[in-house]
Amino acid sequence: MPVELLHPDEDRFFNFALELVKKAGRLVRDAFDQPSSNVQTKASNTDLVTETDQAVEAMLIKGLSAEFPEHKFIGEESVAGGQKIESVAGGQKIVYSDAPTWIIDPIDGTTNFVHRIPMVAICVGLAIKKELRAGIVYNPITNELFSAQVGRGAFRNGFPIKVSQTEAVCKSVLLLQIGADRSDKIVNPFIESFKATMVNNDARGHRSFGSAAINMVYVAQGSVDAYAEYGIHAWDIAAATVIVREAGGIVIDPTGAELNVMGRKVLCAGTKKLAEELSGMLTHVEFVPEG
Repeated sequence: MPVELLHPDEDRFFNFALELVKKAGRLVRDAFDQPSSNVQTKASNTDLVTETDQAVEAMLIKGLSAEFPEHKFIGEESVAGGQKIESVAGGQKIVYSDAPTWIIDPIDGTTNFVHRIPMVAICVGLAIKKELRAGIVYNPITNELFSAQVGRGAFRNGFPIKVSQTEAVCKSVLLLQIGADRSDKIVNPFIESFKATMVNNDARGHRSFGSAAINMVYVAQGSVDAYAEYGIHAWDIAAATVIVREAGGIVIDPTGAELNVMGRKVLCAGTKKLAEELSGMLTHVEFVPEG
């Protein structure tokens, strides 16, 4: 059955971005092999940015905007620098329109990158009319390139991937992760969720790779069964959401509601039954959506 496109040039958008991400990967790979330099903090001492993050984002936006001048961008470092934000009642929100929009994290897992832990990812997601349509997650250190377009399936290095079929928490390897926000609002619910899943319900194991995108694509390829996190951002999950869904998985709000990519929280699992069971065990945290 033909895939319904939201834009006639979706394939061209995706293929161009894929080649650009591969080029960006060489920059990350080269920098990974060098002594770390110019590490800065953003919101806190746990929220890091390097000159490589900034260079990769600039390279991706420059390349995509030159090819597609009408497209919009939401990038982690440009948002952190105050761009792409508008004032609204009650605060500020990221500008997110119906135009083709690239949602970019130049290095998801910056702390891993700084400490030379090879779990990092360049993430490029494409939304059209606020619907996620394509995703690319590339770890140039391990040479794992994950990609997907809506209706086309999910792939790792060109080979199809599928989620696991595990349906019970007690038979699952789970990913529960704390990001840069170490406030009580995040940490205390995390502890309760960890106890509920790992102690009270005896999940098979727990892992945390230090990158939301890596966590999600490992769910997509069936290496782990489910992942949940609070306090993340659109650029952490946009690309990987398409990959998980196209691999046959579920991506939702941890409460069980429909995912809002700007909602700052995510739950993904290989099966609907597992997602529902895990959702019922988590201590939920609410956020004001960012866009």
